[in-house]
Amino acid sequence: MELQIDNNRYPVEIVRKKTNKNTYIRIKKEMKIQVTTNFFTSEKMITKLIKENTDKIRKMLINQEKKNENNIGFFYLGKKYDIIYVEYCDIRLGENKVFLNKNLDLDKWYKNQAKILFKEHLDKVYHKFSKKIPYPDLKIRKMTTRWGVCNTKTKTITLNLELIKRDTKYLDYVIVHELAHLIHANHSTKFWSLVEENMKDYKKYRKEMKEF
Repeated sequence: MELQIDNNRYPVEIVRKKTNKNTYIRIKKEMKIQVTTNFFTSEKMITKLIKENTDKIRKMLINQEKKNENNIGFFYLGKKYDIIYVEYCDIRLGENKVFLNKNLDLDKWYKNQAKILFKEHLDKVYHKFSKKIPYPDLKIRKMTTRWGVCNTKTKTITLNLELIKRDTKYLDYVIVHELAHLIHANHSTKFWSLVEENMKDYKKYRKEMKEF
């Protein structure tokens, strides 16, 4: 199945799950329209749903295209660099270019930088935090759907390695968010009030991060 929007054709993938009671439409990063539904939803119903939501899907495609643009290339601490592949070094940052060896394990390099930077920012945010909380263990890993995770039982926060590519104000927001979960293990009004208490512009940062 395909959908044509503004002279462009997009593949439609139908995923059926026993656990799904409702039908959801998502845009994958490869610009594929994914419809997740149950085994009782007919293709005729899915086609009708897609046609009724064409304008919404168009906006979702535009947003995904922006996300893709913001993730293509080399990013480090909020800055995009043009890539120049070389053999004489592993990696070297210039003013607007990065000199990069094709054989470099880039995720490993990012993680080595993140171990230092994320710890520094955790310390800074923790010591300014408005509530008294235990100092958490820090883990770093690459995640596809979350910027951070807080395990309230083990007092551990896990930060998405992808944050190393973005301006550090977003890193600080995620740290505040996860530390707040050590007080409120939910997203209640009290939780968001605590986040705002420690970061006045959190709504702005949260909105901006949706473009990543």
